[in-house]
Order: sequence, then C-alpha cells, then structure tokens
Amino acid sequence: MQTTQTQPKAQGAGTTVPAVTPIGERGYAHPEVLVSTDWVADHLNDPTVRVIESDEDLLLYETGHIPGAVKIDWVNDLNDALVRDYVGHDALQRLLRARGINRDTTIVLYGDKNNWWATYAFWVFRLFGLERLRIMDGGRARWEEEGRPMATEVPRYPGGNVSVGPRDDSRIRAFRDEVLEHQRRRGPLVDVRSPEEFRGERLHMPEYPSEGALRGGHIPGARGIPWGKAVDPATHTFRPAGELRALYEKENGLEPGDETIVYCRIGERSSHTWFALTYLLGFDRVRNYDGSWTEWGNSVGAPIERP
Repeated sequence: MQTTQTQPKAQGAGTTVPAVTPIGERGYAHPEVLVSTDWVADHLNDPTVRVIESDEDLLLYETGHIPGAVKIDWVNDLNDALVRDYVGHDALQRLLRARGINRDTTIVLYGDKNNWWATYAFWVFRLFGLERLRIMDGGRARWEEEGRPMATEVPRYPGGNVSVGPRDDSRIRAFRDEVLEHQRRRGPLVDVRSPEEFRGERLHMPEYPSEGALRGGHIPGARGIPWGKAVDPATHTFRPAGELRALYEKENGLEPGDETIVYCRIGERSSHTWFALTYLLGFDRVRNYDGSWTEWGNSVGAPIERP
C-alpha cells in the first residue's frame, strides 16, 4: 500500500492530506506518463507545458481551475456533432492549436472523477498519434485537497503549430463486431462498471440517470473489475504497480501479452482502465470499446450474460 503518513496542506491551517509514494518508486512500466501535483505547480509558467482540464461536469472548469489551464469539453470538443464518432483530424488540430499547443508542447491532462475524462481525452489524443501526453496523478481532487491555487480567469494563448496525425483506430479502439468476434474466441474482456451494472441490476451508474440501454448484464465471459479499484480513494492517485498486478493479473488472470478489450457504459471509465493496463503495467495489446454498454445493450444479436 502507499504510505499513509500525512503532510500539511499547501493552504489552510489544521488540515492534512495523505502523502503518496513518489511516482518513480511505484514500479510502473511507463512512469513518465504521470506527473505529480508538485511537478505541475513547478511548471505553471513553463511555456513548453500546457495544462488541460477535462471534466465530466462541463461547468466545473468555470468555477475554478489550475492557473493557466485550458478546457477540453468532452461532449462538444471531442465528439462529432452529427456522427456517433470522434472528431476528425482537421477539427482536433484546430482545437489544439487554438489552445496554444505547439509541436514541442507537453500536454498535461487532469480532471474530476479521479481523472476519468482526463484519461478519456488522453486516449482520444492517442488515436491521432499524439505522444507528448501526461496525466496529473490525483486529478482535480488531489490539487484541491492540497489547497493549491485555483483561478477563474480563462487564459488566452497565441495560436499553436501542433501537427495532428491521421486518426488510427486499429490499435487501441475496438468496434462492436470486433468485440463480438473477440468474445467468440474467448479473448479477455474487462467490464469496468459497477457490480450492480455488471450483474444487470442497473442500466446505469449508481446515482446517474438511465442512458437508454434496453438490457442489463455484461458481455459473456467478461471479468468484472470496477475501474475505481485502480485508485487509492484516500489520495485519488493510482495504486502502485504491485497492487495493480495483484488486481488484474493474480486475481483476474489477465496476461500482459494477451489482446484485451475493456468497456464500460460509453468508454470513459474503461479509458481509465486502458491507461492503467497500458502505461502503468505495460500491457501492449489493450483496446477500448467505446461503444460499450449503450451500444451492446441495445444491439440485435449481441449476447449478454447475467449471474
């Protein structure tokens, strides 16, 4: 487990936040993709770093954000307005250039819900081949609990010159028919939703409205591993690699070399698990099925399973 010793909040007397093991000491396959809140605080004025907030709550950024951070709206910025798909090359390139992102810019993503939507944006950016990407470990919750500064001013930057590659879905994205064939081959599937959703007792997350799935349950053969198990709830940071290996490999039988497909409801929670498996544990054949249960639960001929 991560250390539970405490350290003073950056602001606010009489309050403490749990300390965490340094990222480089947690045994990750690719520790470079995570940065700490300390690192971000030290780079707030670094012109080669652009901090981006991406939240489930689309109005949260306006209430306060990391000084200098820009916003990515997962609904309006990353999704095509007419097609159930992501934006194309030109639209994403315009978006990132408008945020002042250059070819040599390091993009640091963070957000609410322990970085659900930060890892979602990370995954979408990887579809276009972007590589200078980082996740701020602990997300917005960690930054706030440490009492670090927040700003309401929306920054404006000169237009950037970043070049976005053509979108390539083949390596890290899975579509319905591919998932169906994978399931028929009994390939590893990970359902990262809540246990109630996995068992078919709910068609949506607890405390969320239904999003229209006609049937409850899970894809036959899927392992139910809720996304939140990868995070220490006390610190909002990712658990060390040893704990992640125990969860995914020892307890659930996943193998780093296997082709693995992860899914949830619309692909946001499963992007978090995709990130943990791919970058923290070094699995190199993980794909995110972003159609997830809103598609599968409504698809004619798609098999489901309930306990």
